[in-house]
Amino acid sequence: MKKNENLVTLDEFIDKEYGIKGASKREKFEKAYEEFKLGALIHEARIAKGFTQTQLADKCGTTKAYISKVENDVKDVRVSTLRKIIEEGLGGQLELSIKL
Repeated sequence: MKKNENLVTLDEFIDKEYGIKGASKREKFEKAYEEFKLGALIHEARIAKGFTQTQLADKCGTTKAYISKVENDVKDVRVSTLRKIIEEGLGGQLELSIKL
């Protein structure tokens, strides 16, 4: 099979588009990605549990609109609310870490 010379790895693409780790543009990209990823993880967990957004909202004491905004990275979420969504709503456990 002939190798396509135009193909690059995801890491190579990110380096080219956003700079190397530590570059300002790269740091903004990675921060935005982490925020997006949180919503995507909640969405995937909700689907895996078979819940609608309304059902999840009812279980954790919020609204469907709020769950939608969190899943779509439109709304910043407080840690206490995130804990309710994960623990009360999804029956999971929230784990946080700090990297220095």
